[in-house]
Amino acid sequence: MHPTLRRFRYKAARTALRRPLAWKQNRGLTKHDVFLASVERSGNTWLRFLLAEILTDREIGFDDVDALIPEMGAHGGVAPIVPGGGRLIKTHELYRGEYKKAVYVVRDLRDVLLSHYARDLSMGFAEYYFGKNGFDDYLLAFLKGRTMRYGSWQQHVQVWLESPLARSGNLLVVRFEDLRRNSEEDLQRIVEFLGAPANPDRIRAAIRNNTVEKMREKEDGSRKSQARKVFLQGTAAKNDDRRFVRSGSVQGWRKKLTPPQLELIQRYAGDVLTRLGYPDGTVPEAADSNLASAIRA
Repeated sequence: MHPTLRRFRYKAARTALRRPLAWKQNRGLTKHDVFLASVERSGNTWLRFLLAEILTDREIGFDDVDALIPEMGAHGGVAPIVPGGGRLIKTHELYRGEYKKAVYVVRDLRDVLLSHYARDLSMGFAEYYFGKNGFDDYLLAFLKGRTMRYGSWQQHVQVWLESPLARSGNLLVVRFEDLRRNSEEDLQRIVEFLGAPANPDRIRAAIRNNTVEKMREKEDGSRKSQARKVFLQGTAAKNDDRRFVRSGSVQGWRKKLTPPQLELIQRYAGDVLTRLGYPDGTVPEAADSNLASAIRA
């Protein structure tokens, strides 16, 4: 896609123009479908690969993952993969009434911010928010929900945590950081939530096949194929910041964000970060309590 057209689509997707598209993309859902929901850059794609391999018992690449666990809008004609005859569908949308059961993946806002910024900068989008203060302008736009299609990180999280699914027990919240640290345990919990057998051997094999290094090998392989995925467009394999699969860091923000920036984040999203058990970035690291387990409310 031409860079100018890509920038136009980027800007249009952050206005009311995207509402008809969102309606169209969410057509054809059933009460049996289950959703993998998250803010972008929160580890949703990694979880898609893990679950696809666990549920099918075969290794999955970028060129065939959509045939098993599609992105929202690409789900038409995809065969069911979860018990009960439902499809497993990835979405970054806010909660919608059509969604009857979902796994919600959440990642620390501060790491999501840095991942978004690196990708937007590499694709020429971040400059749209640049003023005389550079990254600080981007940060403020991010916190106000201007850099993402679905509003701010904190708004997205609150909508899902306070959705009818959360009250009915049909929402499983999984923190990216916990999934990285306790992959086998959290994957077992997710698979059981889906109603599928949690086979330990399959879970361990999926974890081995989807490390950062393995995912990058899959990304590189997809770039060489003729079936290159849309979500790899605009990224580059030779630059870590421009890769689709980046480092997946946990608390990488501690080395990159300044005290004033952390204070601004705390002002806009501190309550939600605390609710999810994330540390307060405005206090010394030694004073932070250990990260809590994923919220189950």
